[in-house]
Amino acid sequence: MRPRSANGADPIAQLLAGTWADPDGGPPIGVPIGAIAIEQSLRGKEADLLASLDLGRHLAVISDPATHVVLGSRVERALAGRAKVASIQLDAQPHADLATVNRLRDACAASDALVAVGSGTVNDLAKYAAALDHKPYVVFATAPSMNGYTSVNAAITVDGHKQTLAAAAARGVFVDLEIFAAAPARLIRAGIGDSICRSTAQCDWQASHALRGTPYREAPFALLAPDEPAWLMAPEALFQGDLEVMEALARTLLLSGLGMTLCHGSYPASQGEHLVSHYVDMFAPAPRPPYLHGEQVAVATLAMARLQERMLDSPPPTLHATTETEESLVARFGREIGESCWRGFQSKVLTEATAAALTERARACWPNLRTAFEQFALPSGRIAEVLRRAGAPATPEGIGVTAEFFARAVHEARFLRDRYTFLDLAGDAGQLALALS
Repeated sequence: MRPRSANGADPIAQLLAGTWADPDGGPPIGVPIGAIAIEQSLRGKEADLLASLDLGRHLAVISDPATHVVLGSRVERALAGRAKVASIQLDAQPHADLATVNRLRDACAASDALVAVGSGTVNDLAKYAAALDHKPYVVFATAPSMNGYTSVNAAITVDGHKQTLAAAAARGVFVDLEIFAAAPARLIRAGIGDSICRSTAQCDWQASHALRGTPYREAPFALLAPDEPAWLMAPEALFQGDLEVMEALARTLLLSGLGMTLCHGSYPASQGEHLVSHYVDMFAPAPRPPYLHGEQVAVATLAMARLQERMLDSPPPTLHATTETEESLVARFGREIGESCWRGFQSKVLTEATAAALTERARACWPNLRTAFEQFALPSGRIAEVLRRAGAPATPEGIGVTAEFFARAVHEARFLRDRYTFLDLAGDAGQLALALS
């Protein structure tokens, strides 16, 4: 791993050692991960990487058919000489839902630890199963497609409602850059989408902090700042075997996950754009081919960036009392999902009095929000250009939905959870259409 901080030290190494200086003024920061390796190749090193992590003698190596071919069989062979290995292959394109989690737990019942070999869904299933059974887990990453390798949450669908649930921290996270560079182009584009949303997530979080007093930290964004420019400046290089640029994207993804871990939640990496993506996951009409999380986030990020910059370029909004009720959400989403949504959304409901108070607060903080946005946000035009150069989707049609459905997603995604974003600010002001042109 190459040091990338201004003082020559590697923030990943410092976080593992518990010595990273907190830019928010707290004590030095550490994370609950034992080892992280990002190398050109990990071939022949797999067993040694696990040797010091106290995983036990019975290991369940979890993959799906694609990741088993790419890396899973290699990991199994490497570990077989030092442990009893159970090879567990999930279905092709497994679902990250409770039923699959429980089947995985049954398959791993006799194992001391879980070794995930894969990316988003494989990793989420393993880390959540490990948390429920109080077992350690490690992950050999197979694609630069998402930032969840180093986070302590998992996206799991519960009774049809996609939720972010507490999960186990990996004992070890291992990245083979040659494997990453050989990943399908769609997976690389997904990683771009899950990284480029840093800008809109930061803006949403700052707005929530200014308007509603939500705790906010600069630390996760300070971690990302050194590596982000490299892949933003040369997204094409990610598809041309450039391991230096791929390392920058890999570090961005892992540091994003670490930022979520040190913030005890997904706040710095998952805001309005992820709510829109979750809505698409939950309600996109069939038949529709499967799309990757990061592909959807890319499209939603561009919409959120347009919404944020257009609102901040305008006078402060006038907010109105909420008209939605539990009954209206049940009518829209069905009893089970509607009631679940209401439990989260009701904390954001505005009365006439609270709408007036929030309007006054918006007027007071608007200049500071504009200034902050200009300093750290990526303009929507820049986001669109990076996505275009990477060949990533940027329109609803690019993720298999119509413009009409996507407009509904933008208007209704804020009901899915309690996180306050520009979707709420615009929704309460009647300005959500600004995201759609």
